[in-house]
Amino acid sequence: MFTNPEQFASATKTLFELQMMTFNALTSKAVQGVQQVVALNMATAKDKVEESMAAGKEISQAKDPKAALAAAATAAKPAMGAAVEYGSQIKVIMDDIRSEFTQAADAHIVEAKSALTALIYDVTQNVKPGSENAVEIIKKAIDNAFQGYEQVTQATRQAVQTVEAQIAQATAQVMPGAAKDK
Repeated sequence: MFTNPEQFASATKTLFELQMMTFNALTSKAVQGVQQVVALNMATAKDKVEESMAAGKEISQAKDPKAALAAAATAAKPAMGAAVEYGSQIKVIMDDIRSEFTQAADAHIVEAKSALTALIYDVTQNVKPGSENAVEIIKKAIDNAFQGYEQVTQATRQAVQTVEAQIAQATAQVMPGAAKDK
């Protein structure tokens, strides 16, 4: 077993720090992704207002109904292109978030496994005869902690997939033709 309680405390602290590093990395990336989406939405809204104002002015200055309809049709064409571009930009942001989440989670899982392997090695090296049951209990507790860590990582990945699916669904509702192309 552990030669002293500080050894166990140190190992527990290391595992906790790894979990916090993962959580911080994932939270940071999620916040950054939200900021990017908000910025994109604000820019898109600004562009739409400006385009609508310009189109309204052009339609109001039309000499006859046929010219007004032509101006309205001309204004509608760029809107579809903008919707496709918006969907592409959202996809880039989501792909970046997924990639960062996966990299952070995978890197921290490797670190956690390494720390746990070292901890288990320390536990088994200092075992006194007759303490095998205690060692098994500690090993099981460590294994359970790591499984919890993996479950949190998996839940985070599923959350990212859910957000991606929701964005894809929203994009498909806005631009049905573009969703089929992907």
